Amino acid sequence: MAPATLIGERRTSVDDVFDHLHEQIITLELKPGDRISEADVAAQFGVSRQPVRDAFSRLANLDLLLIRPQRATEVRRFSMRQIEKARFVRSCVEKEVVRLAAARCDAAGAAQLDAALLLQDAAVAVGDVATFGALDFSFHQTICELAGTEYAFEVIQQQKAKIDRLCILGREKEQRLRNLLDDHRAIADAIKRHDADAAVDVSVLHLSRLDQTIERITATNANYFEET
Repeated sequence: MAPATLIGERRTSVDDVFDHLHEQIITLELKPGDRISEADVAAQFGVSRQPVRDAFSRLANLDLLLIRPQRATEVRRFSMRQIEKARFVRSCVEKEVVRLAAARCDAAGAAQLDAALLLQDAAVAVGDVATFGALDFSFHQTICELAGTEYAFEVIQQQKAKIDRLCILGREKEQRLRNLLDDHRAIADAIKRHDADAAVDVSVLHLSRLDQTIERITATNANYFEET
């Protein structure tokens, strides 16, 4: 989802263009390598090129657009180096987070985890990828809260955003959703029984699920990735 405008902030045409394009890119309606035109977007929104240019700049700062002088702007392809960096940082943070959550989880925390899993199970049952994605997001946020490290989720969120498009591609297959749900159950069970080592092991396995997605995409859509 596009970053929300804070309550009380005055929305601008830049915000509208940014939110729309961000949503299209993150949901893969606009795919890696797709070209987009300032003139076309400006015409679509009925605005001048300047707010579109500003929105493009914000998206480029998030590594979602590639803007090059005298060449067409395009949706940024996946960078293996950026993927590796994001996964490394997230893994280091989440290992410590699940350890702390396992040490501090009480009955109320266990109930929160159980409630989150019930919602995820319902989403998987009907193949609702979008809802599962949102619940996946909140599940990891809940673990940070149980650990008493709400600030850690800011780091996880930043790194997760860099590979969200890959995650969406991975969730397209029903079995992938079930694997992720099983991982979440195992992480929650380990946290509830205060088994920090098991929680870390499953967390590492959970993050490694992306390897299969990367292998599949590089085999079927190699053009989604930057040349190395």
